[in-house]
Amino acid sequence: MSKIDEARKFLEDIGMPKAQQSDICALSLLAMAGIKPSDVWKSASNEWIRIHDIIAFVNQNYGTTYAENSRETFRKQAMHRFRTAALIEDNGKATNSPNYRYRITEETLKVLQAINSSNDEKMMDRFLLYHEKLVDIYASKKKMTMMPVKINGADFQFSAGKHNELQKAIIEEFAPRFAPNAECLYVGDTIAKDLVKNVDKLKELGFEITLHDKMPDVVLYREDKDWIYFVESVTSVGPMDPKRILEISEMTTNVSAGKVFVTAFLDFATYKKFADSLAWETEVWIADMPDHMIHLNGDKFLGPRK
Repeated sequence: MSKIDEARKFLEDIGMPKAQQSDICALSLLAMAGIKPSDVWKSASNEWIRIHDIIAFVNQNYGTTYAENSRETFRKQAMHRFRTAALIEDNGKATNSPNYRYRITEETLKVLQAINSSNDEKMMDRFLLYHEKLVDIYASKKKMTMMPVKINGADFQFSAGKHNELQKAIIEEFAPRFAPNAECLYVGDTIAKDLVKNVDKLKELGFEITLHDKMPDVVLYREDKDWIYFVESVTSVGPMDPKRILEISEMTTNVSAGKVFVTAFLDFATYKKFADSLAWETEVWIADMPDHMIHLNGDKFLGPRK
């Protein structure tokens, strides 16, 4: 039996659905365990690994030709499902962080290392006996890293990470100060992509509903002034540069409300890294100094540019 078939059998034996017994899932498991075609399962390991590393490993060792743009397929079909089943865990970073990693759990590793040994059935039986408990443990561990946030008076949770920490500050600190009584029409999450998305109101304002990746991080609407705030939460990429302004403008050609473009940063040091690339006629808010704004030119303290 090939290593891919052995990995597939493991996934079947622990009760993974048919869709998670696919080649991508079997190969992902092999890559995360560091198992090459000629390796024995006893040598399996559980180093922290990125999806990029998984793709590189299987292409190099199993003759596959997965492209870099197939990362989302690996994430959705394998990693998300494996994590829910407590086969793997992540390191708690934001999913869009370059430092985001996965690894096989210690409990799963012990079962993998026993494959084809005299102890394999015993280890599998033990794993299955405690598996439901493991799912609860790892789900609770993940839940502990969530950040509560109140949006439009309702309770939500952001997944952990600096990006979401800043988004929380935008909603709880920036909005009351500079967009009082504004409604949050859109905010994403690094895991639950569209956490809040008021499609009806966005369409009513003339907004062209588009893919998550093109949406600003936070969209606020202030009805008393008929202003719509487009806020980018910047920790590593994505400030309001001229290209981004053009992208948002193209999505909002039918929006008659005044448009306010804001780049938010956690601290002044991060702002300085991006200062040269920020577009004129935009606003800057720094969470470390929540009572102040930086205004890039323009004739108003804060407001839409006509």
